[in-house]
Amino acid sequence: MQVNPQQLTGLLQKTLYPVYLVTGDEPQQSGESADLIRTRAKTGGYTSREIFFADKQFDWKQLSIASDTLSIFADKKIIDIKLTGTLGADGAKALKDYCWRLPEDTLLLLTAGKITREAQKSAWFQAIDKVGCIIQVWPLTGQDLFNWIQDRMKLRGMIPEPEAVKLLAFRVEGNLLAAAQEVEKLFVLYGSGKLSKQQIIDVVADSSRYDVFKLVESALAAQTAKVLKILSSLNDEGIAPAIVLWALVREARLLIHYKAAQGQSEKERILKNNGVWGERKHLIETSSKRLTSARLNHILVLGAQADRQIKGRQEGEPWQTLSDIGLDLSGTPVFLEAG
Repeated sequence: MQVNPQQLTGLLQKTLYPVYLVTGDEPQQSGESADLIRTRAKTGGYTSREIFFADKQFDWKQLSIASDTLSIFADKKIIDIKLTGTLGADGAKALKDYCWRLPEDTLLLLTAGKITREAQKSAWFQAIDKVGCIIQVWPLTGQDLFNWIQDRMKLRGMIPEPEAVKLLAFRVEGNLLAAAQEVEKLFVLYGSGKLSKQQIIDVVADSSRYDVFKLVESALAAQTAKVLKILSSLNDEGIAPAIVLWALVREARLLIHYKAAQGQSEKERILKNNGVWGERKHLIETSSKRLTSARLNHILVLGAQADRQIKGRQEGEPWQTLSDIGLDLSGTPVFLEAG
C-alpha cells in the first residue's frame, strides 16, 4: 500500500502494518512520518527498539538476527533501519526474504532517500508494497504548501490570515524545515490566537533573520566579540528576545544530539534533518569537539532562566542572560566546568 504523509495519521489510527518504508528527499515530512509510526507502534505495545544505519558496508544478516531474537521481556519490537547508502543485492534479498516470512510481534521501519522509478519495480519494493505501507514524500508547492503551513499553525492554536500564510510560504521558498522553525518562532512570540500578515512581516523580516543567523554562526565560530556586538545590535533594534533565545537554544540542542550520535552516518542524518549544509557543517563539527556536554546542558538551564525572565516570572534582565548563553556557546568560560 502506498500513501502520502497527509494520509498517514488517519491510516495509523485504523491499523498497524508489519513493515513501513518512508522514502523521499524532503527531511521534515520524512522525519515526522517516521516519528508518527514509532509513536503509534509504542502505544500498540512495541516498546523495544533496535536501530541500524545501513550504509554500503552494512551486514544485512543483522536484520535476520534481530527478527529472530526475542526481547528478554518478550516485548513487541521495532526494527528501525535507516538506509544511508545503496541497498545492494544483499539488502534487496534480505528485505524480500523478510517480507516473505514476517516474524511475529515485530514491526520493521525503513527510512530512505528518494527511490527511483526503476527501483520501485524491484522485487524487494514490491514485497514491501504487498505486505506493508510505503510513504512517499514529495516537496510541497502551491496550495499544498499553504495547507501544510496552515495546519502546522493550527496545531499550535494559531489562526492565521490567508495572506499571512501565503507570505510565510513565499519567504521559506518551499523549505518545510525553515517553515516549521518560523512557525515555532511565531508561537514563541505571539502564542495561540489570531495571526496577521503584519505580525509575520515583523518577525520573519529578512534583516532580522540574517542577524540572528549571524549571531549563532559567530558563536559556533567562537567569535566572542562579534557575538556581544550582534546581541547589542539586536537589542537596540528592538528584536524580540524570545526569537534570539529560540535560535541559541535550538543550536545547543542540535549540538547535544550531534555529540550523542553513534557513528558518522547518524551524525549526517542529524545534520540533514536540521537543514545543516555547507560551511555550517564544519562549524557544528568543530563546536561539538570544543563544547562539552556539561556546558551545553548549562546553556539549556540558562535558556529556561531567560524564558522566565522574558515572561516576567523571574527577576533579572533577559538580554544579560542571552549574553551569557552566547558566551557559553562561543566557548568563553561563563560556566566553570569541574576539573
